[in-house]
Amino acid sequence: MPERAAALLKEMIRIPSLSFEEADRAAFLRAYLAGEGIRTAGIKNNIAALCRDFNPGKPTLMLNSHIDTVKAAESYTVDPFGAQEKDGTIYGLGSNDAGASVVSMIHTFLYFNEKGTESLPVNLMLLLTAEEERSGPGGMDLVMKTLAAKKGEMISFPVPDFAIIGEPTGMKAAVAERGLLVLDGTAKGISGHAARNEGVNALYIAIEDIEKLRNYRFDKISPLMGSVKLTVTQIQAGTTHNVIPDRCTFVTDIRPTEQYENREIWELLQKEVKSELTPRNLSNRTSVTPLESPLMKTVGYCDIGTFVSPTTSDWMRLNIPAIKMGPGDSARSHKADEFIRIREIGEGIAGYIRFTENFKL
Repeated sequence: MPERAAALLKEMIRIPSLSFEEADRAAFLRAYLAGEGIRTAGIKNNIAALCRDFNPGKPTLMLNSHIDTVKAAESYTVDPFGAQEKDGTIYGLGSNDAGASVVSMIHTFLYFNEKGTESLPVNLMLLLTAEEERSGPGGMDLVMKTLAAKKGEMISFPVPDFAIIGEPTGMKAAVAERGLLVLDGTAKGISGHAARNEGVNALYIAIEDIEKLRNYRFDKISPLMGSVKLTVTQIQAGTTHNVIPDRCTFVTDIRPTEQYENREIWELLQKEVKSELTPRNLSNRTSVTPLESPLMKTVGYCDIGTFVSPTTSDWMRLNIPAIKMGPGDSARSHKADEFIRIREIGEGIAGYIRFTENFKL
């Protein structure tokens, strides 16, 4: 099974699939599943399937990962779309994030579709999503809205009750992940000639505000994640050396915990500074697996290591209990010469099968 999954991954790598440009890879994967006797439903470039013996009286466990990638780094030393294999390792864009999870989940799904799920306490649903890397509107958000409305090809699909989000975690279970809040700051001043000491320097206003943000301390501490993390990452001002800048912009990257809503953080920080803070998106929320969830019971029963993930995923789009777990290493993601070991794909399939077979309602 790992060999078949590895072969599928190499075919995927050879089909470029940047966010918003996943149509060719989605078509390939639908054809691959059809060749395995799986009827799929499509919503734009998202793909869904149910195991053949679906029972409406049982809850549904969703296996989900994403088929899109970021752009290839310029420092690649191998062809990012070449799917080169060497010494049991496959190199290529998206091999680790999240191609290995995709093919592992596909072959886990095929295993249970052939074996049957009558003995399982849950139905099994496969969902491969698009636009994850850029939090696009045509990915998980669209799928969940369509499932809830029972539209189009999704009319016979249930809204899942639980989910495993396939991302490179070394098959440990992320039981929480920080959200993401990006604030664009704009300081406004009055231009003037630098030699005459005229105007109001927007750069100085921004620097004062940045120092306030740097030293700001959030009162509520998460027992699971600790403090909210805040970092100013960009600043831009001025047009030439002898003009006082009347505008300075800066960017603040914030990683919230479950103790705060994104809007709450934005409003707290806006009170501290003179600059105008504008959120890019308020929906990238923090996710936490409920302690009483069957997912946590199964994690404990299977003795799977747990951690808090610093990165976001499609988990933040879901309003159902979930964990994040998949083969590979997050440290390889979005880097040149990305790779996955075939052994890790095998471990991914075995881990997903074991988790599903031992699911504890």
